Amino acid sequence: MDIDFPLILVSLTALALALWVLDAALWRPRRKRREAALRARHPAWDQPGSADAIAYAAEAGAATRVPVAVEYARSFLPVLLIVLVLRSFLVEPFQIPSSSMVPTLLIGDYILVNKFAYGIRLPVLNTKVVDVGEPQRGDVMVFFPPNDRRYFIKRVIGLPGDHIVYRDKVLYVNGEEVRQTLIAQLPPLAPTYQILEENLAGVTHVVRKELRRHIPDDFEITVSDGHYFMMGDNRDNSSDSRVWGEVPERNIVGNAFAIWMHWEGLLSLPSFSRMGAID
Repeated sequence: MDIDFPLILVSLTALALALWVLDAALWRPRRKRREAALRARHPAWDQPGSADAIAYAAEAGAATRVPVAVEYARSFLPVLLIVLVLRSFLVEPFQIPSSSMVPTLLIGDYILVNKFAYGIRLPVLNTKVVDVGEPQRGDVMVFFPPNDRRYFIKRVIGLPGDHIVYRDKVLYVNGEEVRQTLIAQLPPLAPTYQILEENLAGVTHVVRKELRRHIPDDFEITVSDGHYFMMGDNRDNSSDSRVWGEVPERNIVGNAFAIWMHWEGLLSLPSFSRMGAID
């Protein structure tokens, strides 16, 4: 089951903020009044060793003690607010769970996603409140597929109004073939797949093509207004817009721009050898 971290973060921040406000507005003034009443009842409360000071010390603890929940709220609220602002409006980290973007992104890559490149959005609701920019053909984008609340990452292939054709493992955008240049056939002695360089509207990146997989994959569509056509770079092993359709603008999360770490799992050590920009 996927954990809705933004919802958890917003809920914790709201709870901490509510406790802080209640304390400032109601509970703290009550503690102050109880403290003032104790001092009035024990005039010599500030004279060490006096009977009033001893009595005051015995009673003040319970009368003026800050509730544990409020103490935690005070401590964690600044941290929660900083994390909420960073993750919601600036940069959010993600981990790559599948091979659909191989060779660009590998399973275990940890990436950074620009949350304001395509507009500033409210956390959880994902409603855009400030326009900043729009996805461009060739961008690597994080989003929610239609009718799914899991994060996906694919490459933007088609913009609103584009005519997309994918036939015999060849991609056409608005009637023009997207050119590919062979880089390698692997394994060398008995190749099963190819690595190719693709130029998509001036954005150069690599894709993987299986040589022994010949499933029917012909596809043709004109992208609807306010939608985007997404494909994985591992074209023959990607669940993308060819399967579940176009991505509406409201489902956009952000632009993936950098790899900052690679970590296979708990039985291996993190590596920073793949650190760098995402092409």
